[in-house]
Amino acid sequence: MQQFVGSPRVAAAVTGCLLAARLAHAQTVPATPPSIDTGKLEDIVVTATRRTENLQDVPITMTALTGATLNQLNVETLDDYLRYVPNINTANKGPGQSEVYMRGLSTTQFGNQGAAGSGSFPNVAIYLDDQSVQLPGKNLDIYAADIERIEILEGPQGTLYGAGAQAGAVRYITNKAKLDVTEGYASAAYETTAHGDPSGRAQAVINLPLIPNTLAVRAVIYDDSRGGYIHNVPGTFTRQPTDPGIVNYFGGVVPPGSPSLSNSALVSNAYNPTTYTGARASALWQFNDDWHLLIEQSYQNLEADGVYSYAPALGDLNVQQYNPSYDRDRFEDTAWTLEGRVGPLKAVYTGGYLDRNTNQQTDYTAYSRATFVTYYQCNGPAVYGTGKNICYSPSATWQDIARNTHQSHELRVTTPDEARIRAVGGLFWEDYKVQDSTNYQTGQEAAGFYPLAPLPGTTQFDPNPRAPGVVFFDDITRGYTQKAVFGEVAFDIVPKTLTLTVGTRFYDMDNYERGSKNSAYGCRNLNPCTNPPYSENLNEVTFANGTTGPLQNTITGHKSKVNLSWKPIDGTLLYFTYSEGFRPGGFNRGQGVISTSSPVYDKFTIPSSYNTDELKNYEIGWKTTWFNNRLQVNGAMYEEKWSNVQLLIYDPTLYGNLGFLTNGPNYRVRGLEGEVVWRATDELTVTSSFAWNQSEQVNDPQLIGSNGTPVSLFPTAGIGSPLAECPPFAGNIRARYEFTLGNYNAYAQVAGQHTDHSYASVITQGAFEPPNQNQAPYSTYDAALGATKDSWDLELYGENLTDTRAQLYVNGFDYVHLVTPNRPRTIGLRMSYRFKGV
Repeated sequence: MQQFVGSPRVAAAVTGCLLAARLAHAQTVPATPPSIDTGKLEDIVVTATRRTENLQDVPITMTALTGATLNQLNVETLDDYLRYVPNINTANKGPGQSEVYMRGLSTTQFGNQGAAGSGSFPNVAIYLDDQSVQLPGKNLDIYAADIERIEILEGPQGTLYGAGAQAGAVRYITNKAKLDVTEGYASAAYETTAHGDPSGRAQAVINLPLIPNTLAVRAVIYDDSRGGYIHNVPGTFTRQPTDPGIVNYFGGVVPPGSPSLSNSALVSNAYNPTTYTGARASALWQFNDDWHLLIEQSYQNLEADGVYSYAPALGDLNVQQYNPSYDRDRFEDTAWTLEGRVGPLKAVYTGGYLDRNTNQQTDYTAYSRATFVTYYQCNGPAVYGTGKNICYSPSATWQDIARNTHQSHELRVTTPDEARIRAVGGLFWEDYKVQDSTNYQTGQEAAGFYPLAPLPGTTQFDPNPRAPGVVFFDDITRGYTQKAVFGEVAFDIVPKTLTLTVGTRFYDMDNYERGSKNSAYGCRNLNPCTNPPYSENLNEVTFANGTTGPLQNTITGHKSKVNLSWKPIDGTLLYFTYSEGFRPGGFNRGQGVISTSSPVYDKFTIPSSYNTDELKNYEIGWKTTWFNNRLQVNGAMYEEKWSNVQLLIYDPTLYGNLGFLTNGPNYRVRGLEGEVVWRATDELTVTSSFAWNQSEQVNDPQLIGSNGTPVSLFPTAGIGSPLAECPPFAGNIRARYEFTLGNYNAYAQVAGQHTDHSYASVITQGAFEPPNQNQAPYSTYDAALGATKDSWDLELYGENLTDTRAQLYVNGFDYVHLVTPNRPRTIGLRMSYRFKGV
């Protein structure tokens, strides 16, 4: 795949071939000019309710970014469009390295190390057409090439979209093959970024009919190389007397002769380049007037080098890395849809198979200051064995290798759209599997560690012995098999005026976790051992009640929805919704080692599992159209109650050397959001969207010890404290002016975005720096100027024009205070060409 789309030169060559083929076989027709002659806003067609409807007629809160809008906003990746959807946030750690949150329903997130195997399942579903593609801790960053639209559905979507859509869903709807149409598109862009390296991208699209009225194919290929802007500056890592490990093991005296570590071999400006390469092809076969089959194949390779955060203590955009850091993220997805009619009913069978592989490594040298690492990196009586005290290189890394396979099948039937009683129902089955190997490598110079390998007799993702210096690793296979039956029925109480919709989804999920947790603790040459004593077999766990068995359970239940919509006059839709969502529970990766000095020693055992958490949503919304469809004003007010929230806790001083998940406090979110689109004149369109959210913890539970009594409060700020990644206000406004200039259709566009402060986590204490960091408010501004003539389009654009350094995420997961910024000021020039045969 890399050989096919691995460089801009290849994409440019494909573009050239595409243009040559067009000139040889089709006539050029002018591109569709800006719609300055209609005076009306464009109708947007969506399929969020599994029916084809006008967005203004759908009684749910949602945003739809059409292909034209994505083009106007220069949207290519998730980070690009999040600026224009104010009620979505991420704990951003780099491309494909975050989770997506809606309406502030976020507590905290693992570092990427081990997130696939140990983190909560996401509570926002990501869909590529009808295929669910989310993975714990690492969102699938789908490159927006040849996308028909992106639909963002807010609030629980558990009835139609299942467990992953507790807080909402994001749907990437691709352009499909079209019968009897020859058309294509090609574009190329070049960008410069302040403080960083330049970028370049190209993509090409072709749609070809092969058999009239019967068979057509469509393909897109893309290559996007983005220059870095984070700088790895010179540094030397030296142990300090105040390091907790030095204090605990050596009384605050660094052993003589302990080496320092230099990063001179890795010093570099623009340390974090990113490359997206990929292709997608679809084929449409029309059997007859009633039935057709669509098959689509997608490939993408994301290569992200370096890190995407900087350390403010080192200066703007500077960081110190002592080992190579990278993320390799590759997926391929096969999807199919068979659609037709059986009498008056419309039947759809859709399925898909996703295979995603990630391989990430990050420098972890700063972790050498932690309490327990001294054991692995030092020798001597103060640590273990005999001889003089000495510490070796503090160099450390973690590597996380994960594979996610996701197979799903759905059969749906819908009744005619015009009927007074309308229904959609279906059957769903999926097999969701995550395999994860997380390896912590430290003490490379300290000879004598037992060579680690997975425990015999366990489920093994990577059965190979680990590299020298790997002193701790997880090898985990987890997932679930889900069966569901779902349905929604809409009844027009008053035809075309008052409609009641009710729906429910019954589900049965077989949830499991297998593998082993492996540690070299206690395994030095000074005391050889054949099996690491602190390894745990997750296939055969000893539970708190003394029984043993595998980590597995069955989750059953149902989630329902009630919606009442009213159209009192033309152009006005009012609705009330009650909806429910859930997220499946899971299992923890072992008991951990609780220190005898901990106040919960012999009183608390890390729970082997955690339960589902649930969301109830109460929502009043409106969609209105005014002045002959020149003004749209949409909005919603809502209250969401999030109960038994899954919460990550990691505090070695209390609970041992493992992070664990448990069900914690309840939270409530009250909010107001809105969107205004105004065709002020035939030339000027103004678009704005905004969201206010007020979130708070509403109870204050305690962790329960192994003897059944409370052992401590949850480490949150307590009743009244807000959720993470939940700014009180976020909004944007965009104005686009389209006009004629001689023989050209020209346009100018300006946009601004503002996000209030937020918190990185609800946790107020832990092994890292206190992660409940205040993330400062910020505003950014974009602009574009362009012209089209015939089939050509040329645009000059600028993003983050004031070079604002937004704090997208603040964390200390790698034992360094880091801030993920937005991309610095970027100026670009884009040229595109499109054609359509006649």
